[in-house]
Amino acid sequence: MLDKKNLFELAKIVANAKSSAPVAYSFGDQKFSYSDLNETLRTELNNYASTYALYRENQNLIFSLIEQTIDDVIPQRVMEQYGRFAEIKTFARGDKPVFTQRVTAASRRRAKQFITTAHEAGVYEVFKLDGKSFEVKMTAVAGAAQIGLEEFLSGRIDFSTILDILMEAIDESIYVEIEKALLASVTSLQDANKHIDIQFKEGEMDKLLAVADSYGKSTIYCTFEFAAEMHPDSNSWISDNMKDKYWENGYLGNYKGHDVIILNQSFTDETNTKKVIDPSYAWIIPVGADKPVKIAFEGETMVDEWKNQDWSREVRAFKNFGVGTIITNNICIYQNSSLKK
Repeated sequence: MLDKKNLFELAKIVANAKSSAPVAYSFGDQKFSYSDLNETLRTELNNYASTYALYRENQNLIFSLIEQTIDDVIPQRVMEQYGRFAEIKTFARGDKPVFTQRVTAASRRRAKQFITTAHEAGVYEVFKLDGKSFEVKMTAVAGAAQIGLEEFLSGRIDFSTILDILMEAIDESIYVEIEKALLASVTSLQDANKHIDIQFKEGEMDKLLAVADSYGKSTIYCTFEFAAEMHPDSNSWISDNMKDKYWENGYLGNYKGHDVIILNQSFTDETNTKKVIDPSYAWIIPVGADKPVKIAFEGETMVDEWKNQDWSREVRAFKNFGVGTIITNNICIYQNSSLKK
């Protein structure tokens, strides 16, 4: 039976491990698959909560494990998904989530910048380019997992499963808020920086790349759905190697010298019909430009439990975070409206 320190470390390792990787974790000469790690965590957690009496005795430890694991893993997951164009900071509870905008030589050539938020449509404040700081508005996101007492005591549901459910719920909620903030910023862009069409057109994308490239070589961020449609109008000049890459990946990983970064897609419901990220948009951002998305995490995750009349229990986790976007004239957007979710 692991002590508290090693149990917490194991939970974080499992949460960060890639389930699809042949080897999810190595320790010395030993190699472990994700299923090995997950089964070990399940066994260890059941040592603390295999019966209702044990669960009640160790409830504070279990909730603390969930809280610390979420605090460790969620910012890292967001960084992996959005770190190339998002600045992510963690603040202590009660501290103002303040970001300072850099003023570069390129930014001085721009007239203004727009600060947008997921919670108010469009622009809510305009700042002059004088290097001032701005505060991201915070909100609380929650994830919940419901368990029945019989399921818990019989072992059909354990706390490693609950941990996965809570983290996935919070993870997706954060992605949704980032998506809202990005879409709220579209209207603040001038016409030269955006194009909306019912299909992908090579010439229109090239115009946007030229605008963004004037501030530094740009990178294209989009979902797989958009990338699969993003190819030249004619294939006559594409090399055999490029055709092979397109066949293997389903998209061109490099479009006319510009890296194509795929944003992971997921669904908000079990029917696989409502997507988290709108696949119709591609974001074109110069490398080295100040990151347009600002994500703040505040304080520690809080976990609590509600007992219903039928003795089923809901374990809920709450996390404070905020999302804002700074849209400037070096960022471009292409929307292929035929892909709109």
